[in-house]
Amino acid sequence: MGTSSGWSDPTGAGSGTQRAEPNRFTVDVRRGDTGWSVAIVDPDGRESSVRACRDEVEARTYASTVRQHIEWLSEEKFREYYQLPRE
Repeated sequence: MGTSSGWSDPTGAGSGTQRAEPNRFTVDVRRGDTGWSVAIVDPDGRESSVRACRDEVEARTYASTVRQHIEWLSEEKFREYYQLPRE
């Protein structure tokens, strides 16, 4: 049986497989005057995407999901999945 989408690499318990290159994207959870937000920061330190959140719980939940995707996906697949600009 294959994966459920084209976004994930095959995984298996104890497979020990890792990407050849680490995904260098990061996530920044912010609390500002207008509320909470989460920024996806590219390898060059630029904001690639910012998402406004209702509250701290939503911000931390979304950031956790993005961090998991950073661990699981190559930078190329991550950019595609989140529709992030290349430059």
